Amino acid sequence: MFDKDALLNELTFKATRSSGAGGQHVNKVSSKIELVFNLLESSVFNEEQKERLQNKLQSRLTKEGVLMLQCDESRSQHKNKELVIKRF
Repeated sequence: MFDKDALLNELTFKATRSSGAGGQHVNKVSSKIELVFNLLESSVFNEEQKERLQNKLQSRLTKEGVLMLQCDESRSQHKNKELVIKRF
């Protein structure tokens, strides 16, 4: 298994402005959250686990082995962060 807390510590989050409808609120507030996880540099997984994850996530990883997920479903940055962590 792996340490969930250690895994969460390896995640990087970036807040940006969301697109689409929403009026002035969307233009002023950075509510969209992007989660970035570098699988190849992770210390949580051993090499065998990394290889297995690379095969399963092949179409979702960048060439550098980075997984990027984003969420802009909510007007709340905190809610979007919760949602993107659940997806991860």
